Amino acid sequence: MRHTLREAWSGLRRNLTMTLAVIITMWVSLTLFGGGLLGAQQVELLKGRWYDKIEISVFLCVPESKGANCEPGQNATDAQRQAIRAALETNPEVATVYYESKAEVWEDFQRVYQNSPVLADMTADMMQDNFRVKLKNPEQYEGVVSAVAGLPGVQAVQDLRQYLNPLFEWLNVAKWTTIGLSLLLLLAAALQIATTIRMAAFSRRRELGIMRLVGASNWYIMLPFLLESLVAALIGALLACASLAALQKFLIIDRAQPSLKSVEWIGWPQVGLAMLGVIAVGVVLSVVPTLIATRKYLRV
Repeated sequence: MRHTLREAWSGLRRNLTMTLAVIITMWVSLTLFGGGLLGAQQVELLKGRWYDKIEISVFLCVPESKGANCEPGQNATDAQRQAIRAALETNPEVATVYYESKAEVWEDFQRVYQNSPVLADMTADMMQDNFRVKLKNPEQYEGVVSAVAGLPGVQAVQDLRQYLNPLFEWLNVAKWTTIGLSLLLLLAAALQIATTIRMAAFSRRRELGIMRLVGASNWYIMLPFLLESLVAALIGALLACASLAALQKFLIIDRAQPSLKSVEWIGWPQVGLAMLGVIAVGVVLSVVPTLIATRKYLRV
């Protein structure tokens, strides 16, 4: 084991420039890969929050509303509100119905815009109460929309997916673009590792040949090269993990969460999963190219 460690350390010093290049490439590529994993988890978190919470919103009339179902200058009456609730709750496509009063809307509005000057010009009476409807099958919403769209007191019926789906599509594009770019850089890192190990093995080809002739096992010969590549990859992976932790702390916790409190952000558990993925990919990228690069030197 002492010989193996000594040879690995000697190889790292002998190819210091290439080793540093591998570390930097692994750092950048694994950081991008980890960022893509975090982005994927953030998108799924937002989807889970919004898709599970609401599919359809039925907005009731307020004095400013215009439309055939609204009386000019009047709120929806209690009788209209009860009729709308009954139509929703008796619909076989509806799973749950939640009524959000003006006071609840106002409370949520104050929380979201607590640091905005627009809050000073708003009051609770200006809010619009609504019914939030969760469907048994989100794909079957036309029957619910048609059942309540023409009822008195209904100002508008909205399927929020028509607004959320384009947003999630763009987020998914950004996520897969980041992962795609990181995969290209990871390929470059793997090629760099293979080149570095091949150069190290070539410089010691006579020694390797002698070791093979005297009966040294393949693993005994390969182990120093595996340690060289593994050390470089792990340093790059640890630097990438530190970058992901800094991203979580300084961008999400310190900046994004205070600014957008209505959005549910990823936390340290998600960052931990991304770090595990980064380390696993780093290990694979260090082992596989090394096994391929040293294969020819194991033959007598």
